[in-house]
Amino acid sequence: MTVSKFAGVLIGFAGVVVMAGSSAFSETERHLAAQIAVLAAALSYAFAAVFGRRFRRLGVPPLTTAAGQVTASTLLLLPVALVVDRPWTLAMPGASVWAAVLGIAILSTALAYLLYFRLLASAGATNLLLVTFLIPVSAILLGAFVLGERLDMRHYAGMALIACGLAAIDGRLLRRAWGPRIDAPEIYQGRDI
Repeated sequence: MTVSKFAGVLIGFAGVVVMAGSSAFSETERHLAAQIAVLAAALSYAFAAVFGRRFRRLGVPPLTTAAGQVTASTLLLLPVALVVDRPWTLAMPGASVWAAVLGIAILSTALAYLLYFRLLASAGATNLLLVTFLIPVSAILLGAFVLGERLDMRHYAGMALIACGLAAIDGRLLRRAWGPRIDAPEIYQGRDI
């Protein structure tokens, strides 16, 4: 961890906080469980990438890794779904519901995990996790363009901070501006920064 990378992480995190606004941190107790669940999911996502990096060293192909992860998570959640949802008491869903489920299963889950593990194998865990800074940006932009939500100045400021944080983590702009040796290894290979 270099100074510029550490600063980039802090700047990017500050951008996410600015985009969320102060109201996100002043909710009542009834939202506390949901906020903890979101933080736990983000932490699990980070651990998964670092742990998933080991599969490359073991020679496990990305398709096998993705299939194993989806199968294991299905088996873990099946008992919970049976107890909580009691699917035998629900009406049979229509064709549009089955099409939506298949679309989510094939495109948004299976294909997404296949791409995820291929990127993990080629780019490394650190580079792959940098995309998480772009999730709030894409969510805000989709809300504005698809749902017609209004963007405040804090949203633009947060996106600018995230862009600056990613640029600092990447380091290429800093090296170009201040020379080849700014907080970076002598040989920059672009992998797992």
